[in-house]
Amino acid sequence: MSATDPVLRALAHPVRLRMMSLLWTVPMSAAELARELGLSHALASQHLRTLHAAGQVELAEVRVRRGGRERRYRAVHGSPLSDRQEGAPLLAEALAHNLRERAARRLPGCPGVTTDAELWVAPEVWEDVRGRLAALLDELHDAAQPPHAPGTVRVGATVTAFPLREDRPDPAED
Repeated sequence: MSATDPVLRALAHPVRLRMMSLLWTVPMSAAELARELGLSHALASQHLRTLHAAGQVELAEVRVRRGGRERRYRAVHGSPLSDRQEGAPLLAEALAHNLRERAARRLPGCPGVTTDAELWVAPEVWEDVRGRLAALLDELHDAAQPPHAPGTVRVGATVTAFPLREDRPDPAED
């Protein structure tokens, strides 16, 4: 990973990925994020500054609270993580960390969807499925409510799908 990709650096941390999820639907302050994630206020502020410096969050509002100013941030909607190829292993590790943590909190007895696959499909099939996956995930993000909103269920989703390079030489090239 190069020093020229501050976005990947910012997103390749499990806590900052969780912050992005929380900030997707509602602006939150460092104090609110700290409470929600079980972090110190100082650590939440540090992670928020990193996301802001990378252009992944923006200042949504400043509120006067207890004689001070509370700065609330929201996620900048835009380029998906799938566009980030450089440093993909680092990002994958952050995603895997969050997946392990969420899997441990899975609600017993409730259905989910789990799969693991390494498949060979026609390019047009891949493009069709990739587009539908992206649309489904956009739909899920668009339907997201603020944390703990009445009438909601907390859902964890970690999805990554991409074409793979060949690990062995093509026998036709011999």
